[in-house]
Amino acid sequence: MNDTLSDLLARLQNGIIAKRDYVTVPVTKMVKAVLDILKKEEMIVDYTQEDGVYTVELKYDNGEPVVTKFVRVSKPGLRKYVSSYELKPVMNGRGISIVSTSKGLMSGALAKSKKLGGELICEVW
Repeated sequence: MNDTLSDLLARLQNGIIAKRDYVTVPVTKMVKAVLDILKKEEMIVDYTQEDGVYTVELKYDNGEPVVTKFVRVSKPGLRKYVSSYELKPVMNGRGISIVSTSKGLMSGALAKSKKLGGELICEVW
């Protein structure tokens, strides 16, 4: 497995489709940073680390998933870089974008407010 972020997004998407409560993903620093952002934006309940895997608790509201779509924008074969001016709201503000900036991974809204651009990792709504 070379692209751990695509693997993370696919596992989360498949877990939501299958109405699972928990999903396990391998431990990496990048996966931890993305999970921190998703937890901060209240798109997942929480995650725990044990035996080299993160156990992610998915969030549902009245039986419906809070998040319905995970889209990987920048891929290993085709990177997508944006300036802070090019960062647009996802789904009219109902979703978030995750950007890898020089100050670390952060949501698109936070990067825009700090006037930071970088690699557009993914969009979640």
